[in-house]
Amino acid sequence: MDITLSSVIIDAAGPEPESAFWHRLLGGSLTRTPTHHFVQAPGFPVLVVQSAPAQVAPDWPDGAPQQMHLDLAVSDLAAADRVATAAGAARLRPTDDVAPHARQAKVYAGPAGHPFCLRPAQAG
Repeated sequence: MDITLSSVIIDAAGPEPESAFWHRLLGGSLTRTPTHHFVQAPGFPVLVVQSAPAQVAPDWPDGAPQQMHLDLAVSDLAAADRVATAAGAARLRPTDDVAPHARQAKVYAGPAGHPFCLRPAQAG
């Protein structure tokens, strides 16, 4: 039996800001329905932002747990940082304070408050 990851679902009280953010960050295409927005970017499973009017952003790292997050490997961390913040990401943590194995990782949240990390891609 083969299992593949086909999509990642992201709840958002308002899907427009969240889907627009991921589309600006990852590129690709953005398709909207009244309740779901689909971001299809090269190299990623489909990111589906679904309308969840009662969604409350996690208060991580100081409060309610994050539940899950995405780690994105990037070839140029400084450039990715500029793109992420220009697209609307909020920096949650600076470099080098995530974990010893995660040197230079930067932690952000998208418009709906869901955390994600940018990390240097491993060479090789």
